[in-house]
Amino acid sequence: MRIHRVKIHREGTNILILLFIVLVALNVPVWLFMPPVAIPAVFSAISLTVYLFVFNFFRCPVRHYRGERADHVISSADGRVVAVEHVYEDEYLKGESIMISVFMSPLNVHANWFPVDGTVEYVKHHRGRFLSAYLPKASVENERSTIGIATDGGFRITVRQIAGAMARRIVTYARRGDSASIDYHLGFIKFGSRVDIYVPVTSEVLVRIGDLTRGGITPLALLK
Repeated sequence: MRIHRVKIHREGTNILILLFIVLVALNVPVWLFMPPVAIPAVFSAISLTVYLFVFNFFRCPVRHYRGERADHVISSADGRVVAVEHVYEDEYLKGESIMISVFMSPLNVHANWFPVDGTVEYVKHHRGRFLSAYLPKASVENERSTIGIATDGGFRITVRQIAGAMARRIVTYARRGDSASIDYHLGFIKFGSRVDIYVPVTSEVLVRIGDLTRGGITPLALLK
C-alpha cells in the first residue's frame, strides 16, 4: 500500500502552531478545574474538531497536469463553477471576454495555481469589501488581486483572486515578469473565496455552472 503524506501550505504553518498552543492552554485548566469528566471531554472534542478543520483548510497537494497544455486554460482553484458569462474586463484585457468563476468553500484546498503556461505581465492588488464571494458584484467590489498573463501561444488572460465574507487575506506570489506554469502556485486565499478567469470571447468553454473543479487539473477553456 502506498502512503501519501499530507502536506501543509506554508501560509498555514504559523497559524496551526499558534492554534495548537491556544487550544492546549484552554484545555489544560478545563481538565484540571472542571469536573466531571464529561465537560472536559466535550470541550476537548470541540477543540480537536476546530483544529482538524483548520488543518484540512491548509492542505497543499502536489499536482502535475498531464493533459494537453497548448492553448488550454486550467482551473486555478478547487471548487464549483458558479458563473460563465460574457463581461467587459477593463483592467488588463480591456475588452469583451468570457468570465469563468470558481467558488471555493472553506472545505476546499485554497492554494491557487497558474491556469496557463506563459509570462506574467500585470499584477495589482485592490482593497475592497468582504461581501459573499457568490455575489456577482464581488468581482469588482471585494478585496482582490488581478494577474494578467500572456500565454506561450500568444493569447492574453486575466486571473482575479477575490476575498469572500470569511477570507481576510489574499496572498499573491506572482510578480510581473515571472514565468507562469500550470504546475505552480500563483497564490493563496484564506478561508472561503473565489477565483475568476477571463478568457477571449473566441474561446471554447469546457465547463458548465455547477461543475466541480480541481486546481491545476481541470480544463476550463480552449483558447481559439
